[in-house]
Amino acid sequence: MITLEYIRHFRIFEYAIFDLAVAFLGMYLLSPLLLKLFKKININIPKINLIFLTLPIGIIFHLLVGQITPMTKYFLDIHSHYVLKIIILLLFILGIRGIKIIKK
Repeated sequence: MITLEYIRHFRIFEYAIFDLAVAFLGMYLLSPLLLKLFKKININIPKINLIFLTLPIGIIFHLLVGQITPMTKYFLDIHSHYVLKIIILLLFILGIRGIKIIKK
């Protein structure tokens, strides 16, 4: 039987491929619900923008609940991991780029 620890053993650098895949798949599956909720408050967000915002939102939620993951720790480290910071900031910029407020 394959355990969760075995699945999380496969990594890109220090990040489990399984965790990243589940995060992006979860955002993809939740996107229809999230898009409907945002349309009710007159905000139009393309689905791809939610995918881009997956990691930045994940870091924010991990901070809010106090669960410091390696990615969260490295993003907050001011002395190193600049490539990660650039990637997260680029994903954030790409994520907010297409958001529009719907005027009635």
